[in-house]
Amino acid sequence: MKTIKVALAGAGAFGIKHLDGIKNIAGVEVVSLVSRELDKTREVAAKYGIPHVTTDLADSLALKEVDAVILCTPTQMHAAQTMACLQAGKHVQVEIPLADALQDAEAVVALAKTSGLVAMCGHTRRFNPSHQYVHNKIKAGEFNIQQMDVQTYFFRRSNMNALGQPRSWTDHLLWHHAAHTVDLFAYQCGSPIVKANAIQGPIHPTLGIAMDMGIQLKAANGAICTLSLSFNNDGPLGTFFRYIGNSATYIARYDDLFNGKEEKIDVSQVAVSMNGIELQDREFFAAIREGREPNSSVAQVLACYQVLHALEQQLSA
Repeated sequence: MKTIKVALAGAGAFGIKHLDGIKNIAGVEVVSLVSRELDKTREVAAKYGIPHVTTDLADSLALKEVDAVILCTPTQMHAAQTMACLQAGKHVQVEIPLADALQDAEAVVALAKTSGLVAMCGHTRRFNPSHQYVHNKIKAGEFNIQQMDVQTYFFRRSNMNALGQPRSWTDHLLWHHAAHTVDLFAYQCGSPIVKANAIQGPIHPTLGIAMDMGIQLKAANGAICTLSLSFNNDGPLGTFFRYIGNSATYIARYDDLFNGKEEKIDVSQVAVSMNGIELQDREFFAAIREGREPNSSVAQVLACYQVLHALEQQLSA
């Protein structure tokens, strides 16, 4: 089996999660690491045995040995960097969100379609064992969603990342965190979103973003979803999904799953790992080897960004 050689851009919190996941995947080697601060990048590269370090993605794309790129960079760079990877002839997986503007997402999808390369976006919820368990129940005809109730809560009144470190860019409730649920709701329902409404709280005086937001969704099959998002919540933190269905209630907390009585459900046999990021990466590399479209390809998730665009239009009206 030929080793897939990878460049990873972005050595922050999520870049590290990918590096930890890739360590468990046979036939894959990270050969180049790109990030903003050279000294810190060298430290991470040394820890994971990565031979090439740079602060410029173009340097990694110029390496002939690189087959694929994983982008864990700031949201505002995602679309342009994804297109640069495809134009360099590299398979690419970009972390969520694909873009922060619909026209950029559409441009990526159009380029990917003509490239013949694997282009995937990291909508991790499709891969968490907890959500895969529910998806398998739906596919088997044992469960149908009537309502999803989702809470996405953080305490980020200053510009910090998931590790509590200062960020060089500004995160966004709509184009990043809502993207997880908008995509997952349509994916789990197997039905497109036909109605979407949003309201938001005051804009932060220095960050320039809404710190609180509420979103309602309806799928063509009649299922509904209510999503509450906040950067103001002083714990508990994270995203909590409640699936209310015709035969059961499930509560998903990242890779863990509980029934409506808070009894834990064993999802250890759902996939080969309990790590959603690792499973996402496994799908990316499997699609490259098999020459097929991956789950969560940029084309599959485009509908999510069409909904986000419509919501943004509502909020700015």
